[in-house]
Amino acid sequence: MAISRAQLAKELEPGLNALFGLEYDRYENEHAEIFDEETSDRAFEEEVMLGGFGTAPVKSEGGTISFDDAQETFTARYTHETIALAFSISEEAIEDNLYDRLASRYTKALARSMAQTKQIKAAAILNNAFSTGASAIGDGAALCSSSHPSLSGNQRNLLSTAADLNETSLEQMLIDIAGLTDERGLKIAVRGMKLIIPKELQFIAERVMNSNLRVGTADNDANAIRNMGMLPEGAVVNHFLTDTDAFFIKTDAPNGFKMFNRSPIKTAMEGDFDTGNMRFKARERYSFGVSDWRCVFGTPGA
Repeated sequence: MAISRAQLAKELEPGLNALFGLEYDRYENEHAEIFDEETSDRAFEEEVMLGGFGTAPVKSEGGTISFDDAQETFTARYTHETIALAFSISEEAIEDNLYDRLASRYTKALARSMAQTKQIKAAAILNNAFSTGASAIGDGAALCSSSHPSLSGNQRNLLSTAADLNETSLEQMLIDIAGLTDERGLKIAVRGMKLIIPKELQFIAERVMNSNLRVGTADNDANAIRNMGMLPEGAVVNHFLTDTDAFFIKTDAPNGFKMFNRSPIKTAMEGDFDTGNMRFKARERYSFGVSDWRCVFGTPGA
């Protein structure tokens, strides 16, 4: 349905001083703090987790050497979605507009909607991180889980006891990250790089990470997290996280959070011959997901 003069009545009257409601600043590209972007030229992308070999056993003198098998364990699939939105304006509304061009004004509103949709879809990966039904990965477990299946048994990237953000919980998560293993149970050198938090935790994070001394104690102890250079990329607020006390640590594990850009945003406009209405649209295709769950460690809060 076209936007008509009835919906823009005040914009068609002389004496109007200002139009407002579309000038707000916006939180842009917060997904780039979490996701590595790649391009795609197909309907979906798949990435396969490989299980290597276990530890090598001792070979007895004159005995036969042991053989081990490598195999694929699970597949992460990224299925691209088409995101699109359009509007049309009646021919009469365009003719009678007394102020700046209607089309340019509402095209900016269209861009705002498309941009915010992308941020919501990106944040949904973490908003659903503790839900098995909305798993973002291929092993069947939730993104942050205590039971990721592997060839060496279940593994976890979830704090064993859910806790709110404080010095103790943050230190324990960093310790747990340092103990992560691969699919065969071999130790891997992974470290926490960045704390990802909702807006409600930004002040707590600042005190816990950047105070010279420990927070909430009368002891004259150093802030170990700060002094040891833990979380070198600091803390980042994602304004689209919905859980007010859940928080996450992004690690440097490769092939973790990924965004595949199938078709960059495109805009188009055309006139309709029958009605004279002008139609405007925006369209893009992309997908968000996670290949290796070891890229993140989280807790839903106490």
